[in-house]
Amino acid sequence: QVQLVESGGGLVQAGGSLRLSCAASGSTSGLPAMGWFRQVPGKDREFVAGLNWYGDHTHYADPVEGRFVISRDNAKNTVYLQMNKLEPEDTATYYCAAARSGKIEELASNYIAWGQGTLVAVSS
Repeated sequence: QVQLVESGGGLVQAGGSLRLSCAASGSTSGLPAMGWFRQVPGKDREFVAGLNWYGDHTHYADPVEGRFVISRDNAKNTVYLQMNKLEPEDTATYYCAAARSGKIEELASNYIAWGQGTLVAVSS
């Protein structure tokens, strides 16, 4: 069982940047892909970005392509989401998740472990 803990959320003005971190502990072997999702009240959790174990293959949702960068440091068991040029529409609770395989997945149902979430609020 892997445990995930996000950090780095907060309040930022539009155009600003934040970096989220996701620290993994427990059974981190198995080379899973990792993903970031976000959710606002009343809406489904949506895929934001994902990467494979080696970090050499990434995939982004269209709204964040070119603004967000996902990366990982396996030596530290940590995944990052660098968010640049933030927009009010990026306001949400952000979750990191471990996939059931090494393949990047957009469906939340293909992830087997989730963090508690960290809130990002972007003011206009």
